[in-house]
Amino acid sequence: MKKARQLGITALLFATFVITGCSVNKLPEATTRASLTTNVNDYQYLIGPGDSLTIFVWRNPEISGNFIVRPDGKVTTSLVEDVEVSGRTPTMLARQLEEQLATYINNPRVTVSVGRFQGPFSEQVRVIGEATNPSAINYTENMTLLDLMIAVGGLTEFASGNNAKLVRVIDGQQTTYEINIESLIKDGDITQNIDMLPGDIIIIPEAWF
Repeated sequence: MKKARQLGITALLFATFVITGCSVNKLPEATTRASLTTNVNDYQYLIGPGDSLTIFVWRNPEISGNFIVRPDGKVTTSLVEDVEVSGRTPTMLARQLEEQLATYINNPRVTVSVGRFQGPFSEQVRVIGEATNPSAINYTENMTLLDLMIAVGGLTEFASGNNAKLVRVIDGQQTTYEINIESLIKDGDITQNIDMLPGDIIIIPEAWF
């Protein structure tokens, strides 16, 4: 009788576990963040966390200086706290600072330059799957698929390069394209080379042998 009772309790606990397991909530998918660059001929570098900024305010060296963009995409200057800088071009940021500094300085003139480039995640190009060195690569002007594959060391021996996918955000929606990486880098079919855009994701599956 005691043994039967124990079995009953075990079965009840198991059923509770199964029911609980089946009711696990699903997290929402990652937010889609489109790059401001939608045309390869109109690329502008955007400031991101980790970038080193040199902010020069003409005739005001005491408030000029070097600043590191914080993980939250902001910097704090001598006169303006928590300036949102991520996702802006250096020129856009310079004009923004001029407006904010005008409260304290007569007719400010600001120049912004960038060093130690990192950029926002939305501007990086990612390669995952069967690449030799899957990586997130900072986008460079006029980058092509061939340039990107050289940067990640090409395909592994297990890659199914001609079944690879490119995921690109267009009009706020993720769109998937088929690409033939193996034909490009192993067969030398240069017609398979394509222009990359900031935010592109390359997914390279494993081959089924």
